[in-house]
Amino acid sequence: MTPFLFPRRLLAVLTLGGLALTTQAANFTVAYQTTVDPAKVAQADGAYEKASNSQIDWRKFDSGAEVITAVASGDVQIGYVGSSPLAAAATRQLPIQTFLIATQIGAAEALVARDGSGIAKPADLIGKKIAVPFVSTGHYSLLAALKHWQIDPAKVQILNLAPPAIIAAWQRGDIDATYVWDPALGVAKQNGKVLITSGELGKLGAPTFDAWIVRKDFASKHPEVVRAFAKVTLNAYADYRKDPQAWLADKANVAKLVKLSGAKAEDIPLLLQGNVFPLAADQAAALGAPTTQAITDTAGFLKAQGKVEAVLPDYAPYVSNQFITN
Repeated sequence: MTPFLFPRRLLAVLTLGGLALTTQAANFTVAYQTTVDPAKVAQADGAYEKASNSQIDWRKFDSGAEVITAVASGDVQIGYVGSSPLAAAATRQLPIQTFLIATQIGAAEALVARDGSGIAKPADLIGKKIAVPFVSTGHYSLLAALKHWQIDPAKVQILNLAPPAIIAAWQRGDIDATYVWDPALGVAKQNGKVLITSGELGKLGAPTFDAWIVRKDFASKHPEVVRAFAKVTLNAYADYRKDPQAWLADKANVAKLVKLSGAKAEDIPLLLQGNVFPLAADQAAALGAPTTQAITDTAGFLKAQGKVEAVLPDYAPYVSNQFITN
């Protein structure tokens, strides 16, 4: 529909669930990952389409690096990435903005040693094969863990595998350990031992987070759509955080998370409780100096590891809180 078909006053009062309808459909593509978060329920229910008055092509990706490639190509307008691929993308000066902190990662990502691998303690990782998606939050956390344990990464065989390949390699016994998220994490934990989680690493000074990013050209043309997307996500978070136990008691909620994440139903409570899902009041403050500094620190770590060539003097242009509404 075109804007002139409706008087401005009428457009101002047309709402859906408290969100203003866009005057023109902005059909777009969203890259999501298999993380376990309350917003998966809104995704399954079609809440994003209703709020933005748009058709959305939801595409599943296995890693943030793949999402960044799709966003950079223009095939994807909004994408879900971890802080490590985000820092790498910003350092490459891709036309993106972080408009929402999706989660502060806790137990949802972890380093797991396979039973029978001979790994009983961190020092036993030397000489072993550890699989992780490169330039992911898991990769960043793995390197941070090795640094904390004073283990030279060169003394460990770090393999670049996507989560589906990690599952296959784990089941074949081809790898000794993995730093990954669900559903691969759940598979690994069935016959493996958790050595450290991302939440524990965060307390040691290496926090990681997931974020929603948007192409700047799309955000400039459709700011109302980005605001609606953020609002739906934050409403889902608020619904969960209001009463987590009641939310989890609703089998429909759990079923939707299982379908979109691939995680097992019995693992959903721990995975949700292991992360922090920031509400609107937290987002407004976080999407400023804290996130900019976190990206800067992550980029510095990646440079030290030879994963990026340089660190930008300022990452503020890649973070914005203008799409957050209370």
